[in-house]
Amino acid sequence: MTTISRTRVGALALTLGLGAALSACGSSDPTDPAASGDDDKIIVGSFQFPESEILGEIYAQALEAEGIDVDTKFNIGPRQQTIPALQDGSINLIPEYNGNLLAYYNPDYTERTTEEVDGALGEAVAADDLEVLDSSEAEDKDAYVVTRETAEANDLTSIGDLSKLVPFSLGSNPQFGDLGYGIPGLKSVYGVGTEKGEVTFVPIEDFGGPDTVKALVDDTVQVADIYTTSPALVAEDLVVLEDPENMISAQNVVPLIAESVNSEEIADVLNAISAELTTDDLIALRERVEGDEKASASTAAKDWLDDKGLL
Repeated sequence: MTTISRTRVGALALTLGLGAALSACGSSDPTDPAASGDDDKIIVGSFQFPESEILGEIYAQALEAEGIDVDTKFNIGPRQQTIPALQDGSINLIPEYNGNLLAYYNPDYTERTTEEVDGALGEAVAADDLEVLDSSEAEDKDAYVVTRETAEANDLTSIGDLSKLVPFSLGSNPQFGDLGYGIPGLKSVYGVGTEKGEVTFVPIEDFGGPDTVKALVDDTVQVADIYTTSPALVAEDLVVLEDPENMISAQNVVPLIAESVNSEEIADVLNAISAELTTDDLIALRERVEGDEKASASTAAKDWLDDKGLL
């Protein structure tokens, strides 16, 4: 999901470059309001990664099943493009992540739990005539992850338990060394790594991707920052350590919609999706689309909606 969507800082520069190229092409720009079509349509957008497109398909198909006129404009880019698109009507609905959306409006926010973040978010987005609907249980966020073998050998269940593992190496994106929920937070919130040599930070450029997973599995690092919807968590039988102090803020999937098009009928459809959507669902959906099966986002979304009785 950021952030661009899930704080993929490395992807941001590339996406912005693509956005500039699209802008140069006039009507080919997916955020061009001139191409937005019927004002009565629900136009569902997405960020530029597979999970967001899957979620966009879920929203679009569920709304269409209720006879609502829907169009889609997926793979737009980061919030620097999606929020303006919502403002000018190029799109009017997008699956969002509550913590990173709040950070877009208030980079210094201190809210951490789902309830706290949602409580602050409604007022923040209202300034742009937008509304957030119900948050889902599903979260896509950074997590401290270890192998099953490491967890069982050292009795690790939460981040604070990493004090039992020191010294260890921690692999993550280069920014993790400075982030509040990264190395500094590990020290200040959980007291892990306060002594020199307890934690060795190993920068890995792929933001929880295959290189990070490989480093963890082959024991190059003993702890890694991997996102909670990564299919590798299941494929490699990895353990996500609990965060009882909420050092890492909530990143629940939440519909973000323009006030001008929202209605009780639309809200009921989208809230029903949020009531069913779990993190495990996102892992399974990503595995279908990004794994060996290579299912389309549309197919994966339809099958999920059918399975949940929402079509």
